[in-house]
Amino acid sequence: MSAQFAIPIEVETFYVENQSDAAAERFVFAYTITIRNQSEQKVKLLRRYWSITDANGKHSEVYGDGVIGEQPELPPGTSYTYTSGAVLETPVGTMQGHYEMTAASGESFHAQIPVFRLAIPNILN
Repeated sequence: MSAQFAIPIEVETFYVENQSDAAAERFVFAYTITIRNQSEQKVKLLRRYWSITDANGKHSEVYGDGVIGEQPELPPGTSYTYTSGAVLETPVGTMQGHYEMTAASGESFHAQIPVFRLAIPNILN
């Protein structure tokens, strides 16, 4: 999180069992992200970057414009929530990354997405 821009990011994850197939090494997860603008100026999310690692150490990176086809603008004191998903070859993995954002002042910055775990229920203590 930029010192000048307070953009906390909260993540909630879900295992999507009805779309997963363990025998085919296909584990589907959904995640809901809430982005809060606790800054004093409006910000806009331009692009996303994800670093995804499964339990076998397989690493992939995802870059793209916006999130779920949108480039949301967040006035001060507001939040934006969306749900998306990821498919892994293992029942456990992690994701982390950042959003490339711009402020009303024209300054660009990264809002860091902290590492979070994707795991089927009851696989980890």
